[in-house]
Amino acid sequence: MKSKMSRAAVAVSVAAALGFTAACGGGGDEGADAKPSVAGTASAAGDAKDEQDGAGKAALTEAQLKEAALTKGDVKGYKISDMSAEEMPAEAVPAEPAACQPLANMFFFTSDPQAKARAGLRVTSVDELSASVIALALAAHEQSDAEKVMADLRKATESCDGYEHVGNKYTEIETLTAPEQGDEAVSYKLKGDIEGAKIPMSFTVVRVGSTLIEFSSMNMLDADKAEVPAEILDAQVAKVEKLAG
Repeated sequence: MKSKMSRAAVAVSVAAALGFTAACGGGGDEGADAKPSVAGTASAAGDAKDEQDGAGKAALTEAQLKEAALTKGDVKGYKISDMSAEEMPAEAVPAEPAACQPLANMFFFTSDPQAKARAGLRVTSVDELSASVIALALAAHEQSDAEKVMADLRKATESCDGYEHVGNKYTEIETLTAPEQGDEAVSYKLKGDIEGAKIPMSFTVVRVGSTLIEFSSMNMLDADKAEVPAEILDAQVAKVEKLAG
């Protein structure tokens, strides 16, 4: 039986790995005063009337992302907290081989093309024995850019066998059945060798119009539980769909 220390150990290990990788990547120029939850990337968000480019709905604003993000009480059994800007580098960190870059980008919820704004959350089970570390991000794009990110990600899940990212190795990449959510979705799993720890991970990305909803889940104790809980995915997609109309 897992002790109550299990989740704490997992959380500390994964957080340390994430922090190490982010620091080495030099991602972003956010300082100590950076605001949590929302990080601007390609350009300053906030223009509520971005013009459409003929390929669908314009990008959501930072205010709209905040409104659409999960918050306390939205999902029973989970605590929701903001992800700091330092945990979401503004710039993508190069991966080798380059063909796997779309997969590496999802580790920090970056992309090419870059999002106009992002909102990041950590989702923690109230069950003290849970060893899952779950994160999600909302990324505001023009729709044509969102579609390109999805196409590149889908291609990478099918063609990439493994890659190295800031000294860490990722292998056993496997495409999963994507949920029937939004306009399209991609889901896959892999195993990360991070600072000597073997960490099973799964990622799911759902596109709702011009917005990408990106989920990650890690579990060092049970590979079968390294998945995004359906209740979290369903709740977050529903909130974005309601706002997007």
